[in-house]
Amino acid sequence: MTTRDLSRFAPDSKLAANTRDLCLDGFQGAVAAEPAESQPKWDPIRERGTTLWLDTGDIAAASKLWCREFDALTTNNTLLNKEVQKGIYDTFVPVAARAIRGADASIGERDLVLELAFCLNARHGLQLVQTFGAKVSVELHTDLADDLEASVAYGRRYAAICPDHFIVKVPLTAAGIIAARRLSDDGIPVNFTLGFSARQNLLVARLAKPEWCNVFMGRINAFLADSGYGSGENAGERATAASQKVCRELRAAGKSPTKQIGASMRSYEQVPALAGLDVYTMPLPVAEGWLAHGGDIGRGVDDDFPVTWSDGSDAKRDGLEVFWEVTPGERAAIEAAAAVDVARLDADGLRAMLAERGCANFFPTMHADESKRISAEGKIPQNASWLADVRSGRLAWDTLLTLAGLASFSGDQEALDNRIRAQLS
Repeated sequence: MTTRDLSRFAPDSKLAANTRDLCLDGFQGAVAAEPAESQPKWDPIRERGTTLWLDTGDIAAASKLWCREFDALTTNNTLLNKEVQKGIYDTFVPVAARAIRGADASIGERDLVLELAFCLNARHGLQLVQTFGAKVSVELHTDLADDLEASVAYGRRYAAICPDHFIVKVPLTAAGIIAARRLSDDGIPVNFTLGFSARQNLLVARLAKPEWCNVFMGRINAFLADSGYGSGENAGERATAASQKVCRELRAAGKSPTKQIGASMRSYEQVPALAGLDVYTMPLPVAEGWLAHGGDIGRGVDDDFPVTWSDGSDAKRDGLEVFWEVTPGERAAIEAAAAVDVARLDADGLRAMLAERGCANFFPTMHADESKRISAEGKIPQNASWLADVRSGRLAWDTLLTLAGLASFSGDQEALDNRIRAQLS
């Protein structure tokens, strides 16, 4: 994408102040939330040290499950799009557009849509804060994924709107690493999203130092099953447990504050299986399943999570252990990058540092036809499309899943943006 003129979007601009007022209009604060009742069925999980979040933007649905044991809710481009497509903000959009144009008469349609999408994300986040009195993760527009300065500017603006309750979600790109570090250095809580492996989260925790990182475990299991490597059972859990171990070690050594989120949870059985993980962000069916069925916790996240491969599979040759293994070379490259002033790097500089140490597949150069292909394949990359490049070391499955996830979010963001455009016409 082309870089925007950030002067109009800067946190201290007239436009930013105007949008902040638009978002906060009518907001009564977290104190307006009704006191939640307690749900003791969550006690065995919380006693293991796990913090509970709900993964939804649906206020009515979340209200049926919300209890005193929950701390936060997460939204993303997909979840916000679902809410916006209900039409609940259709009358607000033209009103907000007139106010934004009043603050900046020269704003073009592209930037107006970006500003309105930001406004809707913040406004819906505030509704969640007001309803539940909780912290809420709000996500950057996908157009900003590779725009370092714009990501920082909009992250700071989220924090200015609701500093006590907003958590800024930043995606796993080279620009995102540096943007998250700058926001973290500002004291802004960051939820670093779209991670799929322990090695990615070692990079994230050491360089960006966000408060949270993620493993999207369900997509790992689905990728292995779809690719014919076996059932996929335990693979996402194993990756999550390995990443949790990395985060624990870094916290114990005073090298990073980052806590591990288990994301893309697909079944209630994962609730007891991963007890002791720093954070769960649970879709509603997962939380409902635990309340309905419960289960034995056992060793929880400290279990071994063995993965069974199908006959003829060669996990090492096909790069499948990337989800839970961190090589000595990767550790050395990450430590070398952590030794510099990360906040002063740019994305190209970070990519070059990693490539010089044999780790270019963290942020590989993708050709235009490859980007189109990964977008067309959906959330789960097709094995046959990428296997040769994975075997050569140019690409890696965790990176491909990150790119596929970002492309999927971009599609939902485009649907949301089109809904905005429809209200402007």
